[in-house]
Amino acid sequence: MEQYEPDRLSPAQVAAMRRSFTHGRAALTRRSLLRASAGGALAVGGLGTLSACGIPPAGKTEGGVSSEDRSKEEKEVSFSNWTEYMDIDESGRRHPTLEAFTRRSGIKVKYTEDINDNSEFFGKIQPQLSAGQETGRDIIVLTDWLAARLIRLGWVQTLDPAHLPHAFANLSPQFRDPDWDPGRAYSYPWQGISTVIAYNKKALDGVEVKTVSDLLDNPKLKGRVGFLTEMRDTVGMVLLDMGKDPARFTDDDYDAAIARLQKGVDRGQIRRFTGNDYTADISKGDFAACLAWAGDVVQLKADNPDVDFVIPDSGYITSSDNMLVPNKARHKTNAERLMDYYYEPGPAAQLAAYINFVCPVDGVKDELAKIDEDAANNPLIIPDKAMQALSRAFRSLSAKEETAYEEKFAKLTGA
Repeated sequence: MEQYEPDRLSPAQVAAMRRSFTHGRAALTRRSLLRASAGGALAVGGLGTLSACGIPPAGKTEGGVSSEDRSKEEKEVSFSNWTEYMDIDESGRRHPTLEAFTRRSGIKVKYTEDINDNSEFFGKIQPQLSAGQETGRDIIVLTDWLAARLIRLGWVQTLDPAHLPHAFANLSPQFRDPDWDPGRAYSYPWQGISTVIAYNKKALDGVEVKTVSDLLDNPKLKGRVGFLTEMRDTVGMVLLDMGKDPARFTDDDYDAAIARLQKGVDRGQIRRFTGNDYTADISKGDFAACLAWAGDVVQLKADNPDVDFVIPDSGYITSSDNMLVPNKARHKTNAERLMDYYYEPGPAAQLAAYINFVCPVDGVKDELAKIDEDAANNPLIIPDKAMQALSRAFRSLSAKEETAYEEKFAKLTGA
């Protein structure tokens, strides 16, 4: 088990966090492009405490520590999730799938949208987990790299397969066996996040874009190409284009990918590195093509017929946001029942129809077609087998690698 080390954040890590807070996936509320609603990232000023003081020291804890499971006596479950990441009715006050779960099970769900960023949320729960105390939450949803960290630290509980029959049976193959949680002993995906190539047909004016090499090397696209400020997405896509596996790359491979991107910067091929603000660039045609997140592309295509996407034959990067049960959770069985509920085709389809991210539930297409046929036939929401086969994950990193890689990426992007 990894021992928690409260090191100071490096300048590169602070810069990476700032990018996430202001422009990256952290700043993009889960349905902000689909519904004009409030939802925000942690203010950048909040980084001052983390960067100046480091994260408080952690006590040594055992892995998978549970309190007495009070699920039978207390018919409730506390669920912390990201903003705009749950279906909601027209009133904006009710969550239909959660209410259906309560009617069926008798378990009341305390649903809180209190996750705006992985690192910020980690700062909330770290003091309790490190001290062996309960967090007041039974389910938390974290992106794969931080989920991996909590698993290594022993701060989340092993899930009981007997309570997760639908999840075990219906989990999509592309999410079944991440290197940080083989066999999904501790986690199940809430939704997937895919990185693809988006393009504006009018801005391309007949230029063909099929690969990352096209973005980096075609002189007709000079100054009209965008890459992402999220290191794993940008470097992962370049590694794939170079014939390298993002799940098994070396330091030399990483350096080669950075060097390739640097050439694109030096030649003026890359206009800029962006977070979710690329949506305006690609819609207006300021970008002819760019790396993009699938959840955005779904809405961009619906709003602008000139916008489309391509999946390179070399593959694409997929990450996931994952449900976990933290140590000392009071209602572990209830939490597992709720997690399993969202792997039934009906609730999974309702959720997918609303949020339009990659659905991790296999066999949901027919149910989704009853709600939204276009969504059911959209490979960015329900990947077909050919697209699933091209999905690749960026491997988990050690603390040393994280620091070194972010420093190199920050130098590249000028962050």
